Amino acid sequence: MAMDSVNCYHCGDDCGKLPILWDNRKFCCDGCKTVYEIFQGNDLSHYYEIRAAAGASPKAAEGKYDFLGVDTIAEKLLEFDEDQVQIVNLYIPHIHCSSCIWILENLNKLHPSVLNSQVDFPKKTVRITYTSDALTLQQLVELLARIGYEPYISLEDHDKGKKRINRDLIYKLGVAGFAFGNVMFLSLPEYLDLPNNGTGEFWLEEYKGLFRGLMFVFSLPVVFYAAQDYFISAYKGLRSKILNMDVPIALGIMVLFLRSTVEIMCNWGSGFFDSLTGLVFFLLIGKFFQQKTYAFLSFERDYKSYFPIAVTKIDDKGGETAVQVYEVKPGDKLLIRNQELIPVDGILVSGKAKIDYSFVTGESQPTEKEVGDRIFAGGKQLYGAMEMEAVKSVSQSYLTQLWSDAVFKESKSGKFQNITDRIGKRFTIAVLSIAFLATFFWIFYDPKMAINVLTAVLIIACPCAIALAAPFTLGNMLRIFGRKKLYLKDAQAIERMAQIDTAIFDKTGTLTATTQLQATYEGMVLTVEEESLLKNTLRASNHPLSRSLYALLAEHDIVTLDTYEEHLGQGIEGASGDDKIKIGSAGFAESDVKNKSFDTAVHINANNDYKGCFVFNNDYREGLSDVFTALSKHMQLVVLSGDNAGELSRLQQLLPADTRLIFNQKPDDKLSVVRTFQALNKKVMMVGDGLNDAGALMQSNLGIAISEDINVFSPACDGILDASKFKELPRYINASTKAMKIIKLSFLLSLMYNVVGLYFAVTGQLQPVIAAILMPLSSISIVAFTTLMTNLIGRKLN
Repeated sequence: MAMDSVNCYHCGDDCGKLPILWDNRKFCCDGCKTVYEIFQGNDLSHYYEIRAAAGASPKAAEGKYDFLGVDTIAEKLLEFDEDQVQIVNLYIPHIHCSSCIWILENLNKLHPSVLNSQVDFPKKTVRITYTSDALTLQQLVELLARIGYEPYISLEDHDKGKKRINRDLIYKLGVAGFAFGNVMFLSLPEYLDLPNNGTGEFWLEEYKGLFRGLMFVFSLPVVFYAAQDYFISAYKGLRSKILNMDVPIALGIMVLFLRSTVEIMCNWGSGFFDSLTGLVFFLLIGKFFQQKTYAFLSFERDYKSYFPIAVTKIDDKGGETAVQVYEVKPGDKLLIRNQELIPVDGILVSGKAKIDYSFVTGESQPTEKEVGDRIFAGGKQLYGAMEMEAVKSVSQSYLTQLWSDAVFKESKSGKFQNITDRIGKRFTIAVLSIAFLATFFWIFYDPKMAINVLTAVLIIACPCAIALAAPFTLGNMLRIFGRKKLYLKDAQAIERMAQIDTAIFDKTGTLTATTQLQATYEGMVLTVEEESLLKNTLRASNHPLSRSLYALLAEHDIVTLDTYEEHLGQGIEGASGDDKIKIGSAGFAESDVKNKSFDTAVHINANNDYKGCFVFNNDYREGLSDVFTALSKHMQLVVLSGDNAGELSRLQQLLPADTRLIFNQKPDDKLSVVRTFQALNKKVMMVGDGLNDAGALMQSNLGIAISEDINVFSPACDGILDASKFKELPRYINASTKAMKIIKLSFLLSLMYNVVGLYFAVTGQLQPVIAAILMPLSSISIVAFTTLMTNLIGRKLN
């Protein structure tokens, strides 16, 4: 006797003749039952509410991952391993829906040693941060396998899985196209409406049931496979109480399918299966075009030399040269100065290291390292200069990931609503209102037209064009800015740039050029030992004035400092043996001498004895006056300086009269100034050198770091501007403003298209299949318009 099949509560597979009973539920195997017990015991039962039978049947993992217990093998997979904190990025092929994301981002509830887990859904990867004292990599992988998310691991090329091409959209497009062609072919007899003679009546009456049944069969894979992404997206939005742009699309598809099914079942007509399959087919063509175009833009933006930063490489003879960060190779010897970011994994070979890994782990407690210890990319050196040997080449994708980490977006993106979100919700509500009001009218006036009107309105008013306008405009602008040497973190940075009404500039290293500074010494002659200590202390600093003075002094033997400390906004001090030195401001160096010139001075104190000062002739960047004059027309300008007011008269001559000049500012003071303007509802852009300005850059609405030929990369900033392009800053801001105007023009074009289309749809003059053809054409026209206009803007940037 045939028995009804029983599906597993966890994975949905057939349980066979002997299902396992537990908690009034049936499971296909002990693995699925165990996963259910784990979820129930850790308050994760909501997993089954998100998507029924969303899990996968876990495979036996006992003994399979024993090789991960070998340290040398595990090191190949780990991105970070320091102070019992490890980070690993695993490719998990089974990631396929919202429930997968939910459970994988709640791994900390399954094991307390998991600190954080983030899913990259398009790449099907999960990046897990965990403490290794109670959870090894092997145990972590086995945990994932037990809950049905077994990772793909290949030691020969463990990134191989990440590079797999997702062809789901192509498959869905093929299914929809095949079904659309066949449904149109099967619809021909009724389209022709043959005369009621012997032949015509025979074809219509004898075979129309078969043809209509075949059209229904062809529509099933279109609705339940090719169009499933629209239903899933609409469901997620409604579950989260959000009317996203896929809601009207999903509603239109479902209405067409249900009405058509009812018509053929009741023998009322042939339904709208041609419109239905055509709608999905053309929708997917638009999505395919969007993916291909946006992937091209993203690829162009993510080229190898993305960040304009350099690192100091030490050659075999001890010479120091600045090289592009992507040129670093395993075996290269690198010099990492105070406050510099470590760009690559390596071994400490000389000097002392105190490393801040907060950019990687979120923990601000620095870690001390000795010669021979392993150090990891992403840490910041906090104790003078150190020398390291690279063991890996630089991964630009890793730096991009570090720069875009959610930790540094909370204060900005968390409170920022982009233009698409602001308009999309209102647009969706308006479309649904028009659709239901028009349908309600036609139900009473001409019921036969109601279904046509409802579906035509939902299709023709599809918000795809609105959804595409901002991503393509801002994506193309990111690519153009990158080519013009302004490297922004994300598309939202362009939107925030367009809203800026207050610009705050750091002076030293930002407004002043540091590559060709000249200095004269005033004071007592330094001994050879004092000059050597001065040179080696400056070598450890990354401050622009320190780098300039270091380049001007004569060569001395490199010695390892016993102590080194940098006092932000004041100066640096170092010691070697019994000798010690202070370098910085007059107050820090305990000087009673007042600098009467308008130039910047660096004072020297050796062994508690004031020696003198190096006076720099301040060389302001080319086009400084023009930049401030152009910006003053649209925003309030402020200059902050850690120096005294000696530069006041000179800056007043160079800058517009209404520019505020504030001196003697420490890093905390600069942060307070930014907060003060924000409290007045000002949109603040902070432009600094990325060193002492990190706090102000992070706090500002838009933080831009100026980059010379030094490693000033800071995850706290929103953009990096090549110093040679400083004079182009007003044009970049103007271009961002124009980009937002392009988006609004695109919205206007889309609105005009929708108004015209809605008129014909509401009045019953537009067939759904025609609407389905016109809809992707409107999307393609919007993409072409935004790409053309942004390219025209890019041509005006030098």
